[in-house]
Amino acid sequence: MAMSNKAIHSDVHRTPNPDLMGMDPADVDLGALRKTVESCRDYLLGLQKPDGYWVGELFVDTTVACDYHLLMYLRGKIDRAKEAKIVRHILQRQLPDGGWPNYLGGPSNVTATVKCYFSLKLAGFTPEEPEMRKARATAIRLGGIPRTNTYCKLYLAMLGQYPWKYLPNIPPEILLLPNWAPFNLFEMSSWTRAIVVTLSVIRSFRPTTNLPAEKQLHELYPYGVEGGPFLHPVESHFFSMKNFFIRVNNLLGWFEERSWKPFRKRALKVAEKWILARIGPESDGLAAIFPSMMNTILAFQCLGYSEDHPAMRKATKDLEGLEVYDSANGDFRIQPCLSPVWDTAITMTALSAAGVASDDPAMQKGADWLLSKEVKMRGDWAVKNSTKVTGGWAFEFANDWYPDVDDTAKVLLGLRKTRSSDPAQQKAATERGLAWARSFQCDDGGYAAFDKNVNKKWLEDVPFADHNAILDPPCADITGRLLETMGKCGVSKKDPQIQRAIRFLKNTQEEDGSWYGRWGVNFVYGTWQALRGLNAVGHDMNEHWIIRGRDWLECAQNPDGGWGESCGSYDDSRLKGRGVSTASQTGWGLMGLLACGDIQRPSVRRAVRFLIETQQKDGSWEEKFSTGGGFPCVFYLRYDMYRNNWPLLALGEYQEMVRTSGIH
Repeated sequence: MAMSNKAIHSDVHRTPNPDLMGMDPADVDLGALRKTVESCRDYLLGLQKPDGYWVGELFVDTTVACDYHLLMYLRGKIDRAKEAKIVRHILQRQLPDGGWPNYLGGPSNVTATVKCYFSLKLAGFTPEEPEMRKARATAIRLGGIPRTNTYCKLYLAMLGQYPWKYLPNIPPEILLLPNWAPFNLFEMSSWTRAIVVTLSVIRSFRPTTNLPAEKQLHELYPYGVEGGPFLHPVESHFFSMKNFFIRVNNLLGWFEERSWKPFRKRALKVAEKWILARIGPESDGLAAIFPSMMNTILAFQCLGYSEDHPAMRKATKDLEGLEVYDSANGDFRIQPCLSPVWDTAITMTALSAAGVASDDPAMQKGADWLLSKEVKMRGDWAVKNSTKVTGGWAFEFANDWYPDVDDTAKVLLGLRKTRSSDPAQQKAATERGLAWARSFQCDDGGYAAFDKNVNKKWLEDVPFADHNAILDPPCADITGRLLETMGKCGVSKKDPQIQRAIRFLKNTQEEDGSWYGRWGVNFVYGTWQALRGLNAVGHDMNEHWIIRGRDWLECAQNPDGGWGESCGSYDDSRLKGRGVSTASQTGWGLMGLLACGDIQRPSVRRAVRFLIETQQKDGSWEEKFSTGGGFPCVFYLRYDMYRNNWPLLALGEYQEMVRTSGIH
C-alpha cells in the first residue's frame, strides 16, 4: 500500500537545523565507517552474476502490468494464471481513496486508476464490488477516461472502449518525410520514435476487439460525455503551435476517412521494414523498452503476422523476458526494460571507491563483460550526428541501435580503475567511447541522452506528446556526467567543449542555486551531478554560483542527515528537495557536498552518519521510493541497485578524502 504525500513530506525543513549545524565536526566514527563500507562492498560482490555483470530489478507503477494484461485480450491469448497474479499485484497497490498512483507515495493518477479498474473488470470484477466502487469514484473525480493520456486511450480504442475518431492521428507517411523536413521522425526522442512508428501502423488499421457488455467501461465516462474529444478547444488567440497542430490533426482526420491514400501502402512497408531492422539479434526488442516492444507485437498482428512468424516469436519472447515473479511474496511484476550495463558501471565505480583493486577477479570479469557490450554499429543517432566514430554503450543487454551518452560516460568511469584481460582492447574501446560521447555536444553546450539537438520545443504541442518526453533536450545531469568523464579521462579544462558545457550549466542553474534532474529525482540529482562534473574538470568550486548550488543542497538536507525528494517535485515546485530520506538520494547529496571540497562541514558528517546508522545487517540499505526518472510527471522507476551502489560510492570517496586529508 502506498504512503500518503503527508507521510512523505513531514518534518522536512527548507533550512538546516541550527542545532545540528553546531555539532562537533569530528563526530564520525571511522571504525564504523570502515565496517559500513566493507559490509556493502561484500554485499555487492555477492550479487555479481557468473558472466561478470550486475543487474537489479527496475520497479515501476501498476500501469505496465495493466498494459501487459490488456495485451492478452488484444491478442486473444489469455493466461489465467498470469491474470490472477496481475490482479493480486493491482489490489496490493490500491490507495485508500480507491485509486492508484504513478509513484509510491503519490496521489491517485487518472490514467493509472482507469487502467487498473479495467484490468480488474476484465478479470471478472463487477462494478458493485467494494474495490471497484471506490476506484470508479476516484476515476470519475479525476475526470474519467477523457482525462487519461493518449497511449491509454489507444489501447482502450483497440478494445472498443474509446472512439478512434477522438485519438490523434499518426499517419505512417511520416516515415516518408526527408530528414531535412521540419517535422520528421528524427526530430523526436529515440523512445518516442520507436513508439510512434509502431503506433502509426496500429492507428492505420484501427483494430477493434469487441468485448461483452459486462467487460465494458461506460461507467468511467462522466455523465453526458460520449468520450470527450482528445484535443482541447482551440485557444482564443489567433495563432499558436497548439492551434496549428489541432488544425493539422483535424485535416489528417479528414484524410483518414478518405478511401484514397496514395502513399499509405508504401508508408506501411517502410514502417514494417524499419521495425524489423531494429528487432534483430543486436536488440532485445524495439528500443528494448516495454511500450515499443508491446506495440511491435500489436503492429505485427495488424500486418497479418502469424504467431509462428520468426519476428513475432522473437518479439513475444523479448517481451516475456521482462516478467518477474517474486516467489517470496507471490508478486508478479513487469519491468520496463533491463539495466545491466548501467548497474554494472555504477557498481564497479563504487567498488573501486571502496578499495577493491583494479586487478581483482571480480573487477576484471566486470570489465571484460562491459567491453563485450561495446556498440560498434551506426544506429539512429547517426542521422543527426555526423561523427565517423562508432563506439559507446547502451543501457540494456542488447540495444545496439540505441547506445546513449549517459551509459557510455558511466562505463568509461567504471573502466577507469579496472584492468581487463585485454588492456589493448580496453584502451581502444575507452578512446572510442570518449570520442563518441563528446561528439554529442549540442548547440547550446549541453549533452542529452540518445541524440544530438533533438530539442525543438514547438513539437511538445503535437497531440500525441502528452507522455511529456517527445524531445531529448540537453540536461544538467548528463552534462555534469560528461564533464566528470572528460575531467577524469584527462581532457584539459581549457578544452572548448568543456568550457561550453560549463557555460551550459551556468545558464541552466535555477535561481535558488539548484539544477533540474532529468534522469534522477530530481533537483538533488541534477545539483549533485552538476557540482561533481565541475569539480572533476578542475573548476574553481569557490565561485559564487557554485557555492549557491552547495548551499541549496544543505538547505534541502533533512534533519536526520539524509536527502529525499519526492517524484511530486516534477509537478509541484513546492516539493522541490522535499521528501523522506533515501539511501540513493543521500549518496547523491553527500557527493555533491564532497565535490565542493570541505569534508569537515557538519552537513557532510551528518550525511555520513545517516548512511552508517541506516545500513542493514546484510550490508544493504532499504529503499522503497522511486528515485529514477523515466518520463517526468508521467513515469518513474526504482532501481534496486541504487540503494546500495550510490551510497557505497559516496562513503568510499569520503573515506578516501579523510585518509588523504590528515584530519584524523
